[in-house]
Parts: sequence; C-alpha cells; structure tokens
Amino acid sequence: MIMDPEELKRYSRHIILPEIGEAGQERLKQAKVLVVGAGGLGCPVLQYLVAAGVGTVGIVDPDKVEESNLHRQILFSTEDIGKYKSEIAKQKLSRQNPYINLISHVSYLTSQNALEIISQYEMVVDGSDNFATRYLVNDACVILNKVLVFGSIFKFDGQVSVFNYKDGPTYRCLYPEPPAAGEMPNCAETGVIGVLPGICGTFMANEVIKIITGIGEILSGKLLVFDTLGMQFNLFSVTENPNNKKIKKLVDYFVFCHSINEITSAELKEKIETKEDFQLIDVREESEYRLKNIGGMLIPLKTLEKNLDKISRKKPVIVHCQSGARSRQAAGLLIENGFEKVYSLKNGLLDF
Repeated sequence: MIMDPEELKRYSRHIILPEIGEAGQERLKQAKVLVVGAGGLGCPVLQYLVAAGVGTVGIVDPDKVEESNLHRQILFSTEDIGKYKSEIAKQKLSRQNPYINLISHVSYLTSQNALEIISQYEMVVDGSDNFATRYLVNDACVILNKVLVFGSIFKFDGQVSVFNYKDGPTYRCLYPEPPAAGEMPNCAETGVIGVLPGICGTFMANEVIKIITGIGEILSGKLLVFDTLGMQFNLFSVTENPNNKKIKKLVDYFVFCHSINEITSAELKEKIETKEDFQLIDVREESEYRLKNIGGMLIPLKTLEKNLDKISRKKPVIVHCQSGARSRQAAGLLIENGFEKVYSLKNGLLDF
C-alpha cells in the first residue's frame, strides 16, 4: 500500500520522525482500529487517530447527541443535537481526512454482536462509560486475541492502560469484579470537567499510535492515573492473572455487573391484586406490546436510557419483557443510573 504525494505531504511531520518514518506511516495506513463510544473519550481518540492516518477506523455508538454532551464532546456542535453520534462523527471525520475509511456502527455492543464486530479490527479502544460494556469488550478481546486500549474518567481524574498486549494483563487483572451498585456514579450524577476526556483520550490515542508503529514503551502491565486538579501523575503495576485468559464465551454483562433482584409472576400478580404502589415498566417493542400487555408503561429497552426521567426513584420499579432477558439488562441499566428498588420479572410474560 503506497501513499500518494498528497498523503506524504499531509503526514510529513510524522514521517520526518526517525522513530516513525515512511514505514511507520504505512503501518498506520494499513491499521484497523475500533473505537467503542463516540463520547467524551471517543471524540479526541477518533480525531487524533484520523488525523494520524489510521487507515480504517470503526465507531460504535448507539446514542444521539445531547446538549449536555457539548461541553466535553468537542467533535459535535449545537446543530448536531438529536442526531446519531456515530453518523455525525463519520461525516465530520471524513472531512478531516479523506484518505481513510470510516465505518459507523449505530448499535449497542452486545454479547450477541461483539465478536462479529470486533473481529473486523486489529485493535480496540474502549471509551465506554459503564462497567458492563468494559467487561464485554475485555472478554471479547481476550477471546479474539485483540489488543485493548483502555481509558476512564471521574470528575477530575483519569486512568489509561493497555490490556491483552503480547499476552499481558487484561482488564480483569486490574478489576476482577465490578463495583457494587451505587459505588461508582456516572458523570451525569457527579459531573466531569470538560477538558478531562480530551487529556485522557489523547493519551489513549498516543498508545494506539505507539502500538501500531512499534515505538516507545507501551502501558501494558501498567496503569497511568492522573489528577488534573493537582497535576499529579502516577504509574502503578498491574499483575497478570493467567486465569483471566481462559475466557471462552461472552455472558450477560448487565447481570454480571449488577445483582439483579427478580420477582415471580405470582408475586407480581399479588402486588397488582393488592394494589401495591409500584411502577411497572415494559421494555419490549411496541409491536409486542400491541399483541399483549399487562398495563406497564412501554419504554423499549433501546430507548430506556433516554427516558429515565419517566421512571420513579421513590417507589419500587418492576421491569418486564417477554422472557426475562431484556428486563435483566434494563434492571442493570437502572441500577447503574442510581435506581435502588428495581426488580426484573423472572421469565417475563412467558409465566404470566
């Protein structure tokens, strides 16, 4: 794959670096990198990988741009509100660099599609904001033997590491178990300084470029932790646990990351008959709801995160679907967003 004169001119400041050179720039052009999440972390990662000339960049994000995103997700602007992040990112990044291939995946990354999507790329950058996705991405990368560049942010602090690199530690070696519900609130609850994801995302993009071009010391077996208020940077060692390399299949990560309380159909019927005060949420699709429903508020799973304001934080919430699988995911999502009294209907409407 030979670069044309315009590409050589565009990447000239890379190419004159003896550590990269024309051979390193060619490796960047041939590389295929998947970025999970086009949010605070994903935006700077995408912008710098595209600018650097990474040949194929995939973007996974099912969300739409919201006004509250704009103070930190600087790839987007006011006129983008309400549009799909991955599609807008693809359009804008294509204008930034017309010499690369951008692929938009407007979907949630799930246990059903993760292996298929990730297998198309050589490396994954995880810019997600929840533990279920982080464990899913890690496990898929272990199964497929893909390098994973990881970053996370919290208020004023950031973390960056590289997992599964040359048989090095994985995300599970750093975090064997997810935190208990409520221990790690998201930025919607705690806030985040706008520049933090830019700093963290730039470090993540730097690791990707180093790995592809084969230069520098990689953050494998190390965790970079930094505090932007005190401008303190610390590097910690990550010990490898060989058992974390034995993952053979993906699981239900919402269930894995949350202790989901279930309720049986008999218990639900009793609550309905005694007129107990609770909120019933149906997370199926509208077509399913029209065929049969038991009076719950219809909020399809794919729209749940956008409709949290419709759900009570004061009374118990019972979530149901057709068989129980989607309601467990929904319950996990609610718990992750600070809801405390959440129950999933065991076996869904199959037993009702």
